[in-house]
Amino acid sequence: MIVTTTAPSRSFLAPAPTCAAPPVPDPAAPVQWRPLASIGVLGAALVTYVGLAHGARQAVLLALGVGLGLALFHSRFGFTSAWRQLVAVGNGAGLRAHAVLLGTTATLFALIIGTGTGLFGSTPAPSAGPLGVGLVLGAFLFGIGMQLGGACASGTLFAVGSGQGTVVLTLFGFIAGSVLYTWAFPLVADLPALPPVVLADHLGWFGSWVVTIAALAVVVAVSRVVQARRNPPPTGAVPTARGAARILRGSWPLWVGGVVLAVLGAGVLLVSGGAWGITSAFALWGAKALQVLGLHPETWAYWQSPAQAKMLAGPVLADKTSLTDIGIMIGAALGATAGGAWVLHRSIPLRTALAAVLGGIVMGVGARLAGGCNIGAYLAGIASGSLSGWLWGLAALAGTWVGLRGRRLFGLANPRPSDSVC
Repeated sequence: MIVTTTAPSRSFLAPAPTCAAPPVPDPAAPVQWRPLASIGVLGAALVTYVGLAHGARQAVLLALGVGLGLALFHSRFGFTSAWRQLVAVGNGAGLRAHAVLLGTTATLFALIIGTGTGLFGSTPAPSAGPLGVGLVLGAFLFGIGMQLGGACASGTLFAVGSGQGTVVLTLFGFIAGSVLYTWAFPLVADLPALPPVVLADHLGWFGSWVVTIAALAVVVAVSRVVQARRNPPPTGAVPTARGAARILRGSWPLWVGGVVLAVLGAGVLLVSGGAWGITSAFALWGAKALQVLGLHPETWAYWQSPAQAKMLAGPVLADKTSLTDIGIMIGAALGATAGGAWVLHRSIPLRTALAAVLGGIVMGVGARLAGGCNIGAYLAGIASGSLSGWLWGLAALAGTWVGLRGRRLFGLANPRPSDSVC
């Protein structure tokens, strides 16, 4: 019999109940000085090179990516595990952290886009996608894929940076799936869809912000009710340093990670004029790799539009999304080595490896179908007051339910109510 050890909360801000007390985190391992120094030098050299070769804006974007990677690692801020815990056992702690990220980002986006504030001559614009079959199907597939692959788009990058070998396979599959989509683009280019709906076009930016914050408050309230009824295990604790050292060598509270990610994501919007995104770079990297092998993806229909053709013709280190993606991996590596947590897993069970590659492929296809991932479509969409972001989230949550059942086929565990942590 499971007994609730956390008293039911009467305050909206009090912790939601769990079936056991949260575990005490272990101390952080010693600093891994040699890899930390090597990665630090590499990161500084790359930022300097990008600044000299491609300009200050690109260097700033790379540096912002490093910050995003540090924040993702220190807070272990993920979407995959949060939705898995919510669907499997009803623990909504991760989802409530998402609400902090979404609400803070929506506030900053309203201020930046609503006032037209931009740096380096950029003009900030909202992220909004068409409401159609591609969005729903793509997000649904993404939800399945991230449960099989073990990480979402942002989670894949920070896990690769922190040395998780299994997720390197997920990234490989992600790139392969993105390439597969670009090759088959004519088959899905004209799926039925309605035009994008941006609340600011109808309510103004203040009205859009009010509606978004109210909707997020409802999400938080419902997650607390669900958690109180299901009485789930608490989330696990990550090893951490104590005191001031926790900033550089420890585990941050999820809400802190959400706020820091929102500020850095707003920085990307200020510098580039567009929201933080991840997965378009994977299609670019895959196409560049094919060109090195002597193939010609530039002849495919996907790469014929002026914007895509310009992206493929240019260098990777001049591409906004590639810069932030590379920065995330560097930042995560810095955080992992500082915390003594960088380790490369060399022995990966075959079924786990297959799930990682398959999950990555499904996410690659899904992200391109939906016009973005958990960052470019879900976070940026909701923060921009676009209905596409909310629709993406609902479809991905449904895909998560299917993905949890698919995990069993590969021997991957799901949280259970009887677990001590989830």
